[in-house]
Amino acid sequence: MKKFILTSLVILNMLTYTACESFLDVNPKSKLSESQIATPENAENLVIAAYSSLGNENYNNKTNSLWPYGDLRSGDAYKGGAGTGDMGEWNLYETFVSMRVDVGGLDQKWYRQYVAISRANNALQRINALSEEEYPKKTIRAAEMRFLRAHFLFELKLLFKQIPFIDETLPPEEYINVSNVQYTDAELWEKIIAEFRFAADNLPPDNDGQLGRANQYMAKAYLAKALLYAAYEQNEKHEVTNINQQKLEEVVALVDELAVRYDLAEDFAYNFLCEYENGPESIFAVQNSLNDGTEFGRLDWSAMLNYPMNAEYGCCGFHQPSQNLVNAYKTGDNGLPVFDGFNNTDMASAAQLKTQSIDPRLLHTVAIPGLPYKYKPDFIFENSWIRQIETYGYYMSLKEVVLYDSPCFKKVNPFMSSSKNRDIIRYDDALLWKAEALIELGRHMEALPTINRLRERAAESTSRLVDADGQPTGNFRVVTYQNGVNCNWTQAFARQALRWERRLELAMEGSRFFDLVRWGIADSYVNEYLSAEKAKRTYLAASTFEKNRDEFFPIPLAQINFSKKLYEQNYGWE
Repeated sequence: MKKFILTSLVILNMLTYTACESFLDVNPKSKLSESQIATPENAENLVIAAYSSLGNENYNNKTNSLWPYGDLRSGDAYKGGAGTGDMGEWNLYETFVSMRVDVGGLDQKWYRQYVAISRANNALQRINALSEEEYPKKTIRAAEMRFLRAHFLFELKLLFKQIPFIDETLPPEEYINVSNVQYTDAELWEKIIAEFRFAADNLPPDNDGQLGRANQYMAKAYLAKALLYAAYEQNEKHEVTNINQQKLEEVVALVDELAVRYDLAEDFAYNFLCEYENGPESIFAVQNSLNDGTEFGRLDWSAMLNYPMNAEYGCCGFHQPSQNLVNAYKTGDNGLPVFDGFNNTDMASAAQLKTQSIDPRLLHTVAIPGLPYKYKPDFIFENSWIRQIETYGYYMSLKEVVLYDSPCFKKVNPFMSSSKNRDIIRYDDALLWKAEALIELGRHMEALPTINRLRERAAESTSRLVDADGQPTGNFRVVTYQNGVNCNWTQAFARQALRWERRLELAMEGSRFFDLVRWGIADSYVNEYLSAEKAKRTYLAASTFEKNRDEFFPIPLAQINFSKKLYEQNYGWE
């Protein structure tokens, strides 16, 4: 699947372009009939074209990396780069107060997602036109396409809430007549859930032995994720009004089924090194590639701006961890997180990490001046590597980058990239879904071993966090929760522990803001973060999160205009 993205039939998928320049409006000299297109070979090629959408990334329009949407709005990261005007739309996301309905990047994100959906729909039209006798893989390939379609719909749902649901039964000329409020919020979730359920019911456990192809376990994992989000039922104002217990029960059951296939990697670091990709923890990943016969390879363009400004790299200093996030990795003398007062003082130097006890996941996630960069003991991260330290502070993101001498590193001047896969779903994430569901079901004691399992792995993930003398680069101290010994594991405490654990485990991976919205706490959480962070980062001085508005992006104005005002704007953005 590393190379299956190359196809000559991509032109068949251009069904949803919203406009064409006049010089493209020419009459074709001939055209293929439906019978000529609907062949098993063409169906396979169109399936490949749909999969290729996973890697159709652009450094400024994120397709499979949600960090500008999920990290910048959550308090986990600053935009970075050369000041607030550099990729200025992301500054709007981060600061909220100047956000507009006509931001071009959001329109592009919407458009690119629907182009990907149209590819899945186009493939499904050809697949459906064939018989099982003609095309023995018909049902499997249909399940793959519905899985992919649901993935792109899921991301749109996280970002925009009210979106049009378009499937292969609708002719392209009818797209314009589908409203984004044809279905309610709950009904849209049910449509997406049905897609993943079909995939889970019809995909084989090991799909042709190809790592990139959707299989039954990927579908069950994504089904669990969709059910978890849908369980937190919201009203029009984006307020959580109910938590659906039946959906949570299914989340627990589905994650348990994953245990026969997946496990935690021995070291947390393995999830972020290309030599360990597709390991036991990776459930659904974008399969990037290098030296595959194309000009640059199928690279992770989403991380191209996120390397430091030093000689070995050179550009561009985006996606900088916040001081608040760094402080969250403090642990107390008891080895547990410092829930209260963690942000009273700042950890700001390598020397402090030798005295303040910390969770080692900090140094897997954040590059700190004076410490080795990306597990290379003699490659020391320096202040001079940071592009605009006076605006965005001292830290850089580590998980998505690779070393300059890594076999998967590739310079695409002036940017950097790599062929390291990007995980969309990992088993650690799924385990945390299970723990969350159990806690909200009132079965918090059952969640305790799952959360402790991740903390045990964190405590053991220190072998790569050493200096040139082989000494630990931090005062690492993480212990498990022990009810009645170091904590009182009530439902309320368990909920707090779970939410903290998700932050430490998945920081800088683009998911945090969506967690906050799901839990119904985005307004209070983000405004508390901003009230403290404004004193440290002056560009945040006017920032404020508006409840009942900023939980979701506005429906792009260009899309509302394209629909001839059929689309309705999200609550709070009217």
